[in-house]
This record gives sequence, structure tokens and C-alpha cells, in this order.
Amino acid sequence: MPAGTFADLDAQGLNLQAVFNLADLPLELRQQLPPDMLGGYRQLLLIGHRGRLLWQQVQQAQPADTDPIDSFTQTQVEAWLQRRLPGVRHAWVYPGAGMIGLQHLGALAGWHHPSPFMVGVHAAWGSWFAYRAVLLLDADLPPTPPLIDPAPCPSCASRACVAACPADALRNGFDLQACITHRLQPDSSCAARCLARNACPLGEDGRYSDEQIAYHYGQSLAVLRALAVGR
Repeated sequence: MPAGTFADLDAQGLNLQAVFNLADLPLELRQQLPPDMLGGYRQLLLIGHRGRLLWQQVQQAQPADTDPIDSFTQTQVEAWLQRRLPGVRHAWVYPGAGMIGLQHLGALAGWHHPSPFMVGVHAAWGSWFAYRAVLLLDADLPPTPPLIDPAPCPSCASRACVAACPADALRNGFDLQACITHRLQPDSSCAARCLARNACPLGEDGRYSDEQIAYHYGQSLAVLRALAVGR
């Protein structure tokens, strides 16, 4: 990758990027994209963030939107495309109407390894990262070599995340219903955070702020409550 290609995105906290040639992606991933979305595009760009910087930049920009992180991400990526790849055709898959397996793409990039608490982890930055954008490009960027790091959880002796879960939802695999039931309890200790995730020692330097954690878990809790009411 030419030096500085993604420097503008890095500066805004969108500091994970992976370029894939569409033809090299597994068939099951390519089949998730609508056929009319694939015409004329040669590459797929996966963008994520790790650590605290993205949240800080979003808070500084204060986008007036119901989803400020998505709005900020799209604004920054569009500006980057204009500066770095002017005239290159592109199409938004995520956020957007398209569907594709983000965790599968993350695993191909070497970012994602499974964890007992069902959030992807990386040996260096733990679970404090997320997928922010997927675009199709009619470009010829050098494909990104995957990060080669072993999955950290199998060698973890303490399994602090399992012990920290008050719902005992991680003891024998992941018990989704036990997790949801505990989160929906009045005054749940997991309403605004996942105690299991917070107990993981990986990536401590990049742990989200309490404000950011509360924001994300507040969003997911609202969805769970709406689904519970709709049953």
C-alpha cells in the first residue's frame, strides 16, 4: 500500500483498513452481495476502528444525526475518496442496504478471533474495535496482507471473562437467552456494559471510555427492550 494512503482516515480514528480483490473473496461472501451491486467493481474495502480516537473525533464533530458514528464515518470516508481516489466509482455496502458478513471479513483481514463473550478479539487491541464501513471500489489498490496473530482466547488461563459474567452465560458456550434475560432485569449490572467483556485483559490501553461503552450498550439494550415488548 502506498505510504500515507489511509493517513487521513487514521487521523479520524478510522484506523483499520483492509483491501480485498472481489475475485479473491470466498464465494459465500460474494453471494451475499446483490448481483446488481457488483457490476464494474473490482475491490472491496473494509474499514474499522480500534481504541478511543474515533469516539473522541465524533464527539468533537457532533454530527446532528440519529446515528452519529455512521454519519461521521460516511462523511470522513467520502472526503477521503475525493482526496485519494478522485473519480473512482464506489458503492456503500455497510452502512447501507447491502448485507455482508462483517466478522467473516474481519477474520480474513486477521482482525477477528472468537471470544467466549461473542465479541471479536485481537491479541493487541482486545475487543475494543469495531467494523465501520464496507465499500465496493472500481480501483486497483494493492490487496492488504492479513494480520497473522494467533487466537488469544485458547491460551488464556484465567478466563476472567467467564468468571465475571453475572448471568453465568459463558460457562458452557454462550447462552444467549441467559445474557438477554439478565440484561433486561431492572437495575441489571450489565445494562450499560458487559462485565465479561470489561474483565478481558486484552487491549487495556485502548479500552473505550465509560461514556462510549454506555452509548453502545444503551443502543443494544433499547433494541432488546423493543423486541421484548413486541413479543
